Amino acid sequence: QANGSTLFLDEIGDLTLGNQAKLLRVLQERELRRIGGKENIKLDVRIITATNKNLEQEMAAGKFRQDLYYRLNVITFTIPPLRDRLTDVPILVEHFLKRLNDAHGNKKGITQEVLNALLAYTWPGNVRQLESVIERAYVMCENETIGTEHIPDEVKQSSQTNPSLK
Repeated sequence: QANGSTLFLDEIGDLTLGNQAKLLRVLQERELRRIGGKENIKLDVRIITATNKNLEQEMAAGKFRQDLYYRLNVITFTIPPLRDRLTDVPILVEHFLKRLNDAHGNKKGITQEVLNALLAYTWPGNVRQLESVIERAYVMCENETIGTEHIPDEVKQSSQTNPSLK
């Protein structure tokens, strides 16, 4: 279905070596055969991949194929983890709240105390974790202002151990 367009493969570093070999073959031959199919299908597809793993280290450990790495590694973008770009947190929170408000016909916001807690947290799950925390708080909040009682304890505890953000 992506033929003639772009295919995004998320978490490419988690592919098994067997699946890496299959993907490499498809990329090299520019064709594939569907399961149970009798003919090969020519491909014209641009591949974009993402991973949270260091693929150079994965190659050194024998967990990622070097030939696939060099086939995919045409242009590389490294996006630092959310903990290293905390100035993005308020913008992302605003985006997630707007999307939730539009979907539910509400106008919920957050307190400064919640924002401080979000800024103090290290976000091991990066943007996806932040999005989940905001969505959970949104659902748990029955009024128009999301307070600290609506966010998970581990996020609240970060702001309590970092008094400069209070």
